[in-house]
Amino acid sequence: MQALVYDKSAMPWDKTEGFAKREMPRPVLDEAADPADGGNVVVKMIYAGFCGSDRGIWHRTAFKGHIFESLKRERRTTRIIGHELVGEIVEVGSRVPALYGYRPKDIVSSESHIICGTCHQCRIGQTHICANDTIIGISRDGCFAEYIKLPAKVLWPTNKRLIKLKVAAIQEPFGNAVHACMKADLRGKTVGVFGCGTIGLFVIMVAKALGATKVVGVEPVAKNREMALKVGADAVIPLEPSGTAKHGWAADKDVVKAVRAEARGIGVDVALEMAGFNNSVNNAIQSTRRGGEVVLFGLKQGNFHIQQFDRLIVNGITLHSVIGRRIFETWVVTRNLLEDKANGIQKRIHEVILDGGDDTVVHIDDFAPGTFAAKLAAWPKLLIEF
Repeated sequence: MQALVYDKSAMPWDKTEGFAKREMPRPVLDEAADPADGGNVVVKMIYAGFCGSDRGIWHRTAFKGHIFESLKRERRTTRIIGHELVGEIVEVGSRVPALYGYRPKDIVSSESHIICGTCHQCRIGQTHICANDTIIGISRDGCFAEYIKLPAKVLWPTNKRLIKLKVAAIQEPFGNAVHACMKADLRGKTVGVFGCGTIGLFVIMVAKALGATKVVGVEPVAKNREMALKVGADAVIPLEPSGTAKHGWAADKDVVKAVRAEARGIGVDVALEMAGFNNSVNNAIQSTRRGGEVVLFGLKQGNFHIQQFDRLIVNGITLHSVIGRRIFETWVVTRNLLEDKANGIQKRIHEVILDGGDDTVVHIDDFAPGTFAAKLAAWPKLLIEF
């Protein structure tokens, strides 16, 4: 089968970028050799979403340790990338129909974190922060391939009559936005979204659907600002790209002033930080009113400097950190939001973020690193078709 891979033996991490298209063995179920296959399925891919995490691997800025350590355990050099998917089940293990109800021809998406079920977090219901999870496309082979083998327990049934397949492929990252927005009560609140990339754009739509009265975006990229307004932001404030910002780690005073002006002069009730840069985190905190809440989703490695830390405490600001999705609570809300045509979310995802599914979709037969890189630079979200 065709697959997009990172091969550490042929692609030195610090000297290359991108993925290679390779012929890889098609996964099969063999319960005699591996009894665990009784609970597994093989899914034929329809669409796979290209995530911000995949961009990090493409540019060699993230997940090196996870990939290298897992490949060492497996005594391999090649990892199939990708974790956002929709596909059709073509083979099921013997225990799957009775335990999970899945059968061949079912259309499914998938949670990307495969949990252990036995660590302390899993046992008390915090499965989204499992201590022993493996991540599809990072610490085990992923979905940028014609077929993928997965545990049936992580699958999510999808009704293609209610959710377009191109939208269904990105339920997993949309779920990130749902989880972030559910960390605080947004009803009747003014909300700031700091970073309007793909997940930030999702957050704008989810926040409005959950009752936010005003959503203010902050974004350096002009195209993303335009998209943010199209998906429902009431205002979008420009700022310098983090890599060239004169303010370094500190908040941008002009941005903070502009956000506060949009929020009755006192600051937003809830700030959602979606970019992960140090100055963006400080922008979010400084733009939040006394007694407000800051949701931290953006992720970058290394140490961060919190500006005026004492004021964070004196002003009674609450910080929330968010990772992944609550399994499967977040998926239930995600499905309901996408299937509800009245909120317009699915339509805006398809028409604005995916541009109608034309230029943002690349068939795996047509994959070439150079042209794909150009599309990555032009669009916040791409899909791979199979």
